[in-house]
Amino acid sequence: MRVVVVGAGVGGLAAAARLAAVGHDVVVCEQAATVGGKLARHEADGFAWDTGPSLLTMPQVLEELFAATGDPLDGVLRLHPVEPIARYRFHDGTVLDSTADLDAFCDRLDDALRPGSGDDWRRLMRRAGAMWRAVEQPFLRSPIGGARWFARQALRLGDLATVAPHRSLRSLGRTHLRDPRLRILLNRYATYTGSDPRRAPAALAVIPYAEQRFGAWYVEGGLYRIADALAERACERGAQIRTGADVRGISLSGGRVTGVTLADGERLRADVVVANADAAHVYRDLLAPSAGRRAAAALRRAVPSLSGFVVLLGLSGRTPDPVHHRVLFPRHYDGEFDAIFGRHPRPVTDPTVYVASPDDAAAAPAGAESWFVLVNAPRHGIVDWADEGLADDYAGHVLAVLASRGLDVRHRVVTRRVVSPADLALRTRAPGGAIYGTSSNGLRSAFRRPANVTAVPGLFLVGGSSHPGGGLPLVVLSAGIVADLVGSP
Repeated sequence: MRVVVVGAGVGGLAAAARLAAVGHDVVVCEQAATVGGKLARHEADGFAWDTGPSLLTMPQVLEELFAATGDPLDGVLRLHPVEPIARYRFHDGTVLDSTADLDAFCDRLDDALRPGSGDDWRRLMRRAGAMWRAVEQPFLRSPIGGARWFARQALRLGDLATVAPHRSLRSLGRTHLRDPRLRILLNRYATYTGSDPRRAPAALAVIPYAEQRFGAWYVEGGLYRIADALAERACERGAQIRTGADVRGISLSGGRVTGVTLADGERLRADVVVANADAAHVYRDLLAPSAGRRAAAALRRAVPSLSGFVVLLGLSGRTPDPVHHRVLFPRHYDGEFDAIFGRHPRPVTDPTVYVASPDDAAAAPAGAESWFVLVNAPRHGIVDWADEGLADDYAGHVLAVLASRGLDVRHRVVTRRVVSPADLALRTRAPGGAIYGTSSNGLRSAFRRPANVTAVPGLFLVGGSSHPGGGLPLVVLSAGIVADLVGSP
């Protein structure tokens, strides 16, 4: 069959590789000049930055993908474990290094926080492990059709109780974790899906569980190399990748997909279209209004995910006691979510600051460092991030916040680049720069994420805005689900 993949993000490239490997005639259309989507790379003045994901979890899903399409992963990319996974600094000055070694991490919790914190975390991880076993195959690796579908898939009545569908992540933390700093650490994982921990489901506890069980990894040369490797694998299997090919419409006949139309008027025939664009963009801009009306209405009702405000820094000199990832928490964590998801969204005054500074010769000249600095932010549109004055002033504010928390690097800046939600929206066409499509705000939100199968025959959705969600491992799993749904030629 002829398959057109709209978008060369990780989900689109992974789907293209899988579909081409089983014999489909695959063409990937990407509106940008390069592949990767949100997994992008920026270079300036001898420095280089990954401008999307900065660590890899669940590397086994990439191993499965490469094994299924040709040579194994270890012959293509070199992965290195990240230890510590992150250095956390809390508002009172407490510093905690996380690790994939559960026993060592629990010992560190007892030393850094209140006695018994390690036992609290261990009990929570046992609960999260049970959640993982309940959802991995029937949810993360399978197509989904709503909450009732999941209930039918539960092998035991206890599975639903384990997943705790009526509890929030915040509630779960209050039950299991006595130290408020440890609750803050758990709450942070809601932001991995662009969500508010006060409203996100308790099942998101599987994220720290997976991080702890499978570790955190860095790709030598930068995570952007994953996109290059996937594009190369897809082409080796016979797929054609066309950059600068801007899809402006998905064509239908008799209600079924027949192809796509490019911005220059060229029409490409297709038996199947796999859309790796944001689901809201697909339904709003690429399909006729009558097609997928119900799904489009559901997306309008959903709460979009948060966005991100990024400052890329090239720094002279080396930071003492360097680590790959740092997370610096504010005094009042809830204020961040009030600013982003509240009635009057605004840039966060006292944000959590995330810093990725890989020790990689490909990232910075000798004796220098490249820093990727990220804070959560409301989407473009509700805040006018296209205002260069606002973006520049806020970048300065973020650096001042870093300085107030013990990392003043302002005197070391060689080069600086800002990537605002407006920039992200323009580059990826994610509405407002929403990183994960819809958020997980709402206890049943995971079941309301756009399904991989659409109501339009021949049209499938893949990527972070569709099931099972955002982040590199879930996007790769999404591609596997779609490839299985399309099947062999």
